[in-house]
Amino acid sequence: MNNQIALVDLDDQIMGYETKAEVHRKGLLHRAFSVFIVKDGKMLIQMRNPDKYHSGGLWSNTCCSHQRLGEALFESVHRRMEEEMGFDCCVKELFSFVYRTQFREDLIEFEYDHVFAGTYDGEIALNPEEASAIRWVSFGDLKEELRRTPEKFSSWFIICAPRVMHMIEDGSAVISG
Repeated sequence: MNNQIALVDLDDQIMGYETKAEVHRKGLLHRAFSVFIVKDGKMLIQMRNPDKYHSGGLWSNTCCSHQRLGEALFESVHRRMEEEMGFDCCVKELFSFVYRTQFREDLIEFEYDHVFAGTYDGEIALNPEEASAIRWVSFGDLKEELRRTPEKFSSWFIICAPRVMHMIEDGSAVISG
């Protein structure tokens, strides 16, 4: 398995590649992506497998991962949707942002995260190694859950989910399946 992921600078220019384990151990800035699948005012979210090395058991976006050596960003996005959810669909990049979360002394997420959204209304084949549950949740209910129980969500989801919902609601993000 190709475990080399893209290191980037604050302008999102690739500076090299390193193993995922080393990137997270050292807290190196790297390229990531988060995919949000929505339909009819609802968002498809997943509960990360409890055995994941970080954020296990937390609710998060439909899928997320890193750009690997030898892949374009869009290739990574579509590969990962298939691997995690068992489907692929058209997605559009909405925005990007940088965040840093330190889980332990030797486990740091420092990501330049590209946020994608799309719609899908077909079969889902959840990969249990990646996620233990999925659910469609209305934007209104999700906003309330994020306000009342943020500790149940991944750190990056708390940052970008409200912006994704806002962009879809105000029409500034027009997505289709």
